[in-house]
Amino acid sequence: MVEILKIANLFDVQSEIVEAERYGCGHINDTYRVTDANGKYYILQKINNKVFKDVDGLMSNIVGVTEYIKEKMRLAGEPTDNALSVIPTKDGKKYWGSDETGYFRLYNFVYGGISIETRATPEQFAVSAVGFGRFQKMLDGYPAETLKDPIANFHNTVWRFENFEKAVKEDVENRLASVMDEVDWFYARKKYCSAVLDLMASGEIPMRVTHNDTKLNNVLVNVEKLEPVAVIDLDTVMKGSILFDFGDSIRSGATTGAEDEKDLTKVEFSLELFEAYVKGFVGEVGDRLTECEKENLAFGAILMTYECGMRFLTDYLEGDHYFRTHRAGHNLDRCRTQMKLVEGMEAKFEEMDAIVQKYLK
Repeated sequence: MVEILKIANLFDVQSEIVEAERYGCGHINDTYRVTDANGKYYILQKINNKVFKDVDGLMSNIVGVTEYIKEKMRLAGEPTDNALSVIPTKDGKKYWGSDETGYFRLYNFVYGGISIETRATPEQFAVSAVGFGRFQKMLDGYPAETLKDPIANFHNTVWRFENFEKAVKEDVENRLASVMDEVDWFYARKKYCSAVLDLMASGEIPMRVTHNDTKLNNVLVNVEKLEPVAVIDLDTVMKGSILFDFGDSIRSGATTGAEDEKDLTKVEFSLELFEAYVKGFVGEVGDRLTECEKENLAFGAILMTYECGMRFLTDYLEGDHYFRTHRAGHNLDRCRTQMKLVEGMEAKFEEMDAIVQKYLK
């Protein structure tokens, strides 16, 4: 940790950083909680520049969005001391490092909230919905077109399907024969891929700032007051559709089982959790949605779950090089849970849409 302490002290902190420890459960970046001589915490991260190749663009996105949110809070008379902020280096840069040393950034430590890493109760899921809804509301008006894409084609589902087809055709790991049922399942739903993209291209669905990783644990929650404290993990902030953010929250949270559950009898799409999230999210941003967004909000959940399952299967066919795996067939297990959730959503789609419309009214 000696090297980590040296790097942390290159940033514009109030007093010397004297302690460092690994922190959190993230899979992409290396995260440390560092402590200064006065006992104040900060979050130091080594950015994975193999995933995020344009580090400067990535950090410009994050600084722009966090500063915009803080300004909105100032104008509303809200305290900003605990708002997520990027702390510059002592020479005023957004991050420190190079390809040789690695790239590092420093955030303030957001007090008063924790990441919930277990399955959410409906009450907790509703709190995360309020958090992500407020994030969207705060960024309403931000020039989304100025944001860089930290990962190209991230929610370009048509492009994702092309990659999937390529993985099927090449079958580099000789795994195709054992997953033909899964492959056929995704082919049967190919029409999903272009549905939202076409509406965005026509202008019927507007381009907005999107978080693109709206899992429960990316909202820090005050569990005593059941209030959102801050939205974190802004690496995938870019321009997109609000349907992506809503849909990914439902995909990851409105389920009775873990994302990598082997026993599919434990995995069901939960209308109770879905309604809890809709109530919180729509309560924050419902009056800002266009009619086309309102009509397609429920479908966003199907689309994001379908896309994620397809990405898991693609990675499995390609040899598990993108998603970190911990056992044989891990990505295939993940793929199958997403398939099960899509089928549950398809079966309950009319009920899902009725819930959305109820809270929109």
